[in-house]
Amino acid sequence: MKPLRVVFFGTPDFAVESLNAIVESSHQVVGVVTAPDKASGRGQKIHFTAVKNYALEKGLLLFQPEKLKDDAFLKQMQDLQADVFVVVAFRMMPQVLFSLPKKGTFNLHASLLPHYRGAAPINYALINGETTTGVTTFFINERIDEGSILLQQEQEIHPEDTAGTLHDKLMHLGAHLVVKTLDGISEGVLTPTAQQSVQQPRTAHKIFKADTKIDWNCTAIQLHNFIRGLSPYPAAFTEVMIGEEKRTLKVYAGYVASTSAQGDKKTIERTKDALLIPFPQGIYAVTDLQIEGKKRMKAGDFLNGLAPETILTRV
Repeated sequence: MKPLRVVFFGTPDFAVESLNAIVESSHQVVGVVTAPDKASGRGQKIHFTAVKNYALEKGLLLFQPEKLKDDAFLKQMQDLQADVFVVVAFRMMPQVLFSLPKKGTFNLHASLLPHYRGAAPINYALINGETTTGVTTFFINERIDEGSILLQQEQEIHPEDTAGTLHDKLMHLGAHLVVKTLDGISEGVLTPTAQQSVQQPRTAHKIFKADTKIDWNCTAIQLHNFIRGLSPYPAAFTEVMIGEEKRTLKVYAGYVASTSAQGDKKTIERTKDALLIPFPQGIYAVTDLQIEGKKRMKAGDFLNGLAPETILTRV
């Protein structure tokens, strides 16, 4: 097998695992492309992407273009004489860029395509109650997540999985698949397969804050899947009255305590370690939460700091 010259494109921690797997393989990373540095927080401190931190640590040649169609940047990419570009959790790439390498540009996506195309496949697989998901490598084309498939590998979803735990499982599984894909391209043994036409493919559009508000009219199972599908980020939220004050409550973990109909009941009961929130289809026990203006905490710690006579109500 002839080692391939690879340019890697990625931004978050999810991408670092794949980059590291390539670095530790027989293939050669000749360049790394990530997002420009960004100021954030109250002090507008400059933050590097996770991929940039890794590239600096390993002494890899790094690029942070503002515009992917910039002529100078495209010339730099061309001069690297890469065999293939590998894309993991990056932004949309223009054809003038992804068509540069002679063996093509492939992407790692955290779902079994053609289902869950889009920005949040891990979240929606859980929200929709899937029991199986996986990772896919595919050649990039002009349409987002619709290129020809190279390899896929399944991952079982366990009842206790959250977006956080499933993210980590798919991150490791995907890194292995990326190297396997590079090996296959080098050996010429992979046959790209056009994605199947699905009449109603399940989608995974970008999640905005409005999408994370809890709908208390759903079923108990839907509620639990919604909460774990958004935990730990961006986290499902609702509004509660703490005494006379309305506060936003983020819910990170809990369980269905009852499936008995509660009607219009809204008073929140307490146990030693949970808030028992009634909703029309049952009672949901919140065990990990964050009250607006506070840090994430166990429900028991929140209740310990609350006066016993304080009335809690679901809004």
